[in-house]
Amino acid sequence: MERFILDKLIAWKNSPYRKPLILKGVRQVGKTWILREFGRRCYENTAYFNFDENEEYKQFFETTKDVHRILQNLMLVSDQQITPEKTLIIFDEIQDCPKVINAMKYFCENAPQYHIACAGSFLGITLAKPSSFPVGKVNFMQIDPMTFTEFLNANGDAHLARYLDNLEVIEPIPDAFFNPLYEKLKMYYITGGMPESVLLWTEARSIDAMQEALAAIIDAYERDFAKHPNTSEFPKISMIWKSIPSQLARENKKFIYKVVKEGARAREYENALQWLVDARLVHKIYRSTAPGLPIAAYDDLSAFKIYLVDVGLLRRLAQLSPTAFGEGNRLFTEFKGALTENFVLQTLVTQFEVVPRYWSQSNPPYEVDFLIQRENDIFPIEVKSEANTSSKSLKKFKALFPDKIKLRIRFSLDNLKLDDDVLNIPLFMADQTNRLIGLALDQLKK
Repeated sequence: MERFILDKLIAWKNSPYRKPLILKGVRQVGKTWILREFGRRCYENTAYFNFDENEEYKQFFETTKDVHRILQNLMLVSDQQITPEKTLIIFDEIQDCPKVINAMKYFCENAPQYHIACAGSFLGITLAKPSSFPVGKVNFMQIDPMTFTEFLNANGDAHLARYLDNLEVIEPIPDAFFNPLYEKLKMYYITGGMPESVLLWTEARSIDAMQEALAAIIDAYERDFAKHPNTSEFPKISMIWKSIPSQLARENKKFIYKVVKEGARAREYENALQWLVDARLVHKIYRSTAPGLPIAAYDDLSAFKIYLVDVGLLRRLAQLSPTAFGEGNRLFTEFKGALTENFVLQTLVTQFEVVPRYWSQSNPPYEVDFLIQRENDIFPIEVKSEANTSSKSLKKFKALFPDKIKLRIRFSLDNLKLDDDVLNIPLFMADQTNRLIGLALDQLKK
């Protein structure tokens, strides 16, 4: 399966400022696979060391800080050749060996000719509490679940992905492309972007195996909750996690602690929620009071929404059956369009450096689902799970902030079009948002 992060890894390999790399990502998102594939494609050989499978390797880092001695010991014990510049050294499950994390400082300073990539969950690395984290001595890279475009490529629909990539004009998409893309997106809502789930569908075409894989991933995450250093937080983390479908099923998706447990207060549960955010299992989106820069300066820290890391995991956690695939638009509209909002947020997070926000007012009620910062501009986004929908909140937002909004964006099942300053993006083109905004802004200037 092609992962776009491979291009970033190649750029890291060729950078004159390259440092040891730590690849972050949630459990089972494909960290090990992509590093090994990167090594296979771009190096003469790969030296792979897993500190969970081979605990004895940890001793080499505990007895010395001399990186040349460490590498010599690893080569001798594993019978793997390591050549500067030509070998990719992979240290996997580094959260199980904090001394490895510390050693990255010395690899950076004393042996920059070696190419080292480490894999581990960011949560695990944090919990490992290395005695001296190598600040400024490592490069970080984030790997997220597979995008819809990556899903298309894996599913044998690369021609559809190429068509979307090559669009250079904002104009309606012909039915010959629109209809199959609409159907493929429904399938992506079911599988999500976790590689194992995608693989079991695209290669084995097994719904049952895909369902079991997602359930196993969720179960693994829930077992990880028990790793919290404060055991009293474990049940709170679990309750928040299981409440997410209920939170998103509400008309107003603002996170409410009382949905977790009757009488729950923020101060009792905020640490547990932050644990999930730090683990990147959930995305926390704050309410913004105005479209100003920097966007964080306008955060209302008392109001936020929570989304899951992956739309397929959300569907499985909510126990929505894959049979909904055959029921028209049900997957898009189910529990107040929560899957659709989660999908859009999931793709926005990968395209824009700044985490999206949302905007709302109570009297009268209006809500813009997301605000994104692109360069030095703020763009309001409304997400609709059907076609032919009005955008009252977008109109209100423009009326309140007329001088700050160059373009308004709506995701829906309508076709691609630009009506005045409203860009309608079909949901299956969410991966193209950044590029489409650029095309729309150019078109508005003409």
